[in-house]
Amino acid sequence: MPVPGSQNPGQLSNLPGVTQHITGHEPSTGKSIVQLTRPGSWSRLMDDTMAFNVVYSTSQFPPNLNNDVDLINHESVMAAGNIGLVSKNGSVCRMVDFAPGVEAFMHRTQSLDYGLVLEGEIEMVLDDPDKCTLMKRGDVAVQRATMHGWRNPSKTEWTRMFFVLQECEELFVADKKLGEDLGAGLSKSEKASL
Repeated sequence: MPVPGSQNPGQLSNLPGVTQHITGHEPSTGKSIVQLTRPGSWSRLMDDTMAFNVVYSTSQFPPNLNNDVDLINHESVMAAGNIGLVSKNGSVCRMVDFAPGVEAFMHRTQSLDYGLVLEGEIEMVLDDPDKCTLMKRGDVAVQRATMHGWRNPSKTEWTRMFFVLQECEELFVADKKLGEDLGAGLSKSEKASL
């Protein structure tokens, strides 16, 4: 069992490590149990200024929990290394650590996202970079398929956010289709690893 607060594999920040507890049911009685406990596993991006930890994902909506289909699918997607930012017909739950002073790339996903600040502060940057929204611990952004980026305004402290992304229908504004746009902030190999 992971030691609470210890660093996780691939973790860059000095923030506490993450322990994931996945629940399930005892097959013969149906009683609830902690089926799996494991440390978070981080993927490093943007020259080690940002890291992702995928907590869980689903591949269909609503998820099928029978016979651990959802857990089996999640493990398979993670083993294949093709999670993507958004899961087609499903959801992705991830934590993201942002280094001091980092400005993440502008991007848009075809998804409805909930982003909660767990540690530190972050600036949400939309199309007008001069009009940022400062978010503090406990603040939540509901990101509705807009072009956006994240900027850690601290020169010394890491920021951690918790995101849940779920695919949305194609979005049209002013008769224009606004699809996924991963911007220019990531290398080809980083985009492929998402």
